[in-house]
Amino acid sequence: MNDHVTATLPLTRWQGDRGTYHLVIFDGEAAEALTMHATLHRLEFGRSRGFGSIKVTARIGETAWKTSVFPQNKQAEWVLLISKKVMRKAGIDHGDTIAVEVTPV
Repeated sequence: MNDHVTATLPLTRWQGDRGTYHLVIFDGEAAEALTMHATLHRLEFGRSRGFGSIKVTARIGETAWKTSVFPQNKQAEWVLLISKKVMRKAGIDHGDTIAVEVTPV
């Protein structure tokens, strides 16, 4: 799958043991498309990446970066972490609803 997955999602703040994380969660059709890519990758290469993640190029507005998305809830959801550096560059803050695009690489 070389196509991109786009969604408009709320930017959520999650407090973990080691710090605060900002993320968006892909679900529904977007999650299905990412799950399909992960399945095809596993069939092609015989294994999945660490934690079942998928390498992607993510984009919010004009801000793009290389990262990974991680499966949650048996691949019904996929999590994209967003750094404070990206948030500043894109001019977003937690609670904002943002248009996010990810392209599996």
